[in-house]
Amino acid sequence: MVLRRVIGYLTLAAALAACSSVPRAEREAQRRADYEAAAGPNQHSFRFFGNLWSWEPLGKDLLAVYTRPNEAWLLTVGGCIDLEYTNAIGLTSNFHEVSVGFDKVLTGRRDFPCFITAIRPVNVKQLKAAQEQRRTIEEKPREAASKPDG
Repeated sequence: MVLRRVIGYLTLAAALAACSSVPRAEREAQRRADYEAAAGPNQHSFRFFGNLWSWEPLGKDLLAVYTRPNEAWLLTVGGCIDLEYTNAIGLTSNFHEVSVGFDKVLTGRRDFPCFITAIRPVNVKQLKAAQEQRRTIEEKPREAASKPDG
């Protein structure tokens, strides 16, 4: 009975894992491309008042940080170790300003800060529109079932 239950759970887990129609690497590459397409030109700095609303690593050298729900910045970074796997980040700043060439992204590995080499503002509305467009579901009418003879 227990063995049958364990086999059932393993089968369910395998089936759910197989349900993902897009491989993880492809999803991550698309997410990165969406952010890069929605990002504006490089700028020297942005205002930062000490609180991050959200953040998302987009590879070893790219990070999206949200300072407000509708205000995001795309940071190109160098020197990061395991940025994709860190649980928390911080940003250095000077007088509430994060600047290229001076400030860093701090991860759990304090010995290896990530130096900010580029800052680009993200058009969050454009980013969300691109993501919503990809989420559309194709709908087809169901074929009429044939009635059994009886």
